[in-house]
Amino acid sequence: MYSSNQGYPRMGQDREWKRTLEQFWKKEMSEEEFSARMKKLKSIHVKKQADAGIHIVPAGDFTYYDQMLDTAFMFNLIPERHKSDHPLSLGSYFSMARGSDDAHACAMKKWFDTNYHYVVPEWEEDYEPRLNFNKPLEDYLEAKEAAECKPVIIGPYTFIILSKGCHSLKEAADKLLPLYIQCFRELKEHGAELVQVDEPAFVYEGLEEDLHVIFSIYEAFAEAVPDLKLLIQTYFEAPEAYEKLTALPVSGWGLDFTKGNTIELLKTHGFPKDKILAAGIVDGRNIWRTNGAAALDLLYFLIHEVQPADLHIQPSCSLIHVPETAEGEDGLPEGLLENLAFAQEKLEEVVTLVNAENADAREKILQWSTSSQPEAGPSSKSLRRAQSFSERTRLQQRVFRLPELPLTTIGSLPQTKEVRRNRKSFKDGTITKDQYERFIQEETKRWINIQEELGMDVLVHGEFERNDMVEYFGENLDGFAFTRKGWVQSYGSRGVKPPVIYDDVQWRGPITRDLTLYAQSLTEKPVKGMLTGPVTILNWSFAREDRFSESIAWSIAQALRKEVHALEEAGIRMIQIDEPAFREGLPLKASKQESYSRWAVNAFRASHYDVKAETQIHTHMCYSEFSEMLPVISEMDADVLSIEASKGGGELIRTFKDFQYDKSIGLGVYDIHSPRIPSVKEMEAVIRHCLEVLPAERFWINPDCGLKTRSEAEAVKSMENMAKAARIVRESLKQTV
Repeated sequence: MYSSNQGYPRMGQDREWKRTLEQFWKKEMSEEEFSARMKKLKSIHVKKQADAGIHIVPAGDFTYYDQMLDTAFMFNLIPERHKSDHPLSLGSYFSMARGSDDAHACAMKKWFDTNYHYVVPEWEEDYEPRLNFNKPLEDYLEAKEAAECKPVIIGPYTFIILSKGCHSLKEAADKLLPLYIQCFRELKEHGAELVQVDEPAFVYEGLEEDLHVIFSIYEAFAEAVPDLKLLIQTYFEAPEAYEKLTALPVSGWGLDFTKGNTIELLKTHGFPKDKILAAGIVDGRNIWRTNGAAALDLLYFLIHEVQPADLHIQPSCSLIHVPETAEGEDGLPEGLLENLAFAQEKLEEVVTLVNAENADAREKILQWSTSSQPEAGPSSKSLRRAQSFSERTRLQQRVFRLPELPLTTIGSLPQTKEVRRNRKSFKDGTITKDQYERFIQEETKRWINIQEELGMDVLVHGEFERNDMVEYFGENLDGFAFTRKGWVQSYGSRGVKPPVIYDDVQWRGPITRDLTLYAQSLTEKPVKGMLTGPVTILNWSFAREDRFSESIAWSIAQALRKEVHALEEAGIRMIQIDEPAFREGLPLKASKQESYSRWAVNAFRASHYDVKAETQIHTHMCYSEFSEMLPVISEMDADVLSIEASKGGGELIRTFKDFQYDKSIGLGVYDIHSPRIPSVKEMEAVIRHCLEVLPAERFWINPDCGLKTRSEAEAVKSMENMAKAARIVRESLKQTV
């Protein structure tokens, strides 16, 4: 029995990885220095895992940006617009991730049901397959000097079906097979014995129709590299078609025992006695101690009843979804810290489980916190606003008198160094509360003026007082705790510090009212009140596991409803309740999705269902596959939906040809996650494309997400171009009437 790991957090406790990336992007270090620093961080990560006692350390999980991007780059899947005189340069690599002056970035989507975003590979018609370099081999050769390790690579099936522009699984597999085989052969030649092949897409329903291609892929691998052990790794759910899949000619399987019905599958169908079982017993996605008694029961079941050829104990998935270590987190509520396990603590749990035959280890395991069964969720009635959308929109237009194609932003405006410095000074006590609030008011006033000068029709106060859209509300509601260095990667260098929901969520008084009122006093144009929705707060927090998600979401919604009422009573008539993580909690199995959609919709509606008809409710969503969820999104009953539509190449826009969305909507007309500033002509084309499928009287114009991460110059110029494009289209619409 061995201890193993699937992947290690990249961000670092002090965000060393993030700082290195951003310094390179700002040209504050050379490419040589950047590569040297990244190589050092990679070696540190390997050493930390080996020092924790992990027998088999992953090599290949470390990346400069994203593993899917790495795989595409390695296999020469580089879109023509990102190629340069030196197509394998870091310039081309980061152009795919972030865009450039001449090329928009590749799409970015959520990695299954997590808050991690991957870069979507693009297949072009003239794609020339080639193994540009062997990244798993390079990482393996570096890592094996310090630890016994296994190369890690994204599997061909998962890579293909998560890509875009690929019209045939079989044709794509035929192109990639020689590249994977070359990669595997080189690994074997350099001493690799076991390779982890990540195939999380094997958990999706509907896999049966692809089984013939999957078998042809892995039979080809078995024939080409018969002496190399391939371990197929799945996670986030139980694999579909389990009994058939486990007949694949591979040496082992990695299974997630923390999600789905994996245990029942093994009890019903068994497990091949000649294969390795890498058992994900420790949950790699939460931050709570493992239930020791349950883990021991499972371990004994695997050893004595399943009896695989070899048993590897590991986290259920890569640990990139949790912070690096709980060490030093001494500012938490009493009794909470001992119940937490971040990445390093989870590796300690893995090692302790491997030594469970030892009496001391067994006693230690039994002392780990045990959680009771979740309590029943609320049996609440379905909530709806009293008036229909058509009734509400007529009343709202009388109040707001907005022009055709109203212009707005999503909410957050650039968080400059000065904003962050003042926030830190206030937290450190070096400036007073009055000084900090004066600064925030001055910044708000400055940006209200900027928005008016640019011609925005609906303004925002800018959210300069907020560190993070979820953390900010958690700090102002009861029931949340906060770590000091609990950083988790969201995308690229973007890190978040999820709150911990450890107690009942309660509203303790107005959170956003005063600053929103101040912003509204500066202009005659409407200013939106800005809240984060209950489902997003839940999905972007580490919530306690002895309560159903539905119950926690409901309690958050009740607290937010009081905040909505406080804004409405103060005279704010536009309130945006953001739900960018709404789809994130959607179960991977279609058979489980209806229940989630029902309670998630109801939680959102519970936050505002009893506002006046004249109060206009907005929501915002981004970076997930929303096409198949549009009927559910419509049920949320927001008056205005703003949704990302620019980064995915227009797929969502095309969806509206088939689905008649019956409320107001703003399809984001440019990608804010790229430093690239789109031209007026480019945004005009996007607007006209949107108007081919949506009526002008219900169409809003906005960026695809908040502008927090952009510089002031980038934000202002992009908004200026957006406003000019909107005015051009407005004039053309007038001429056609």
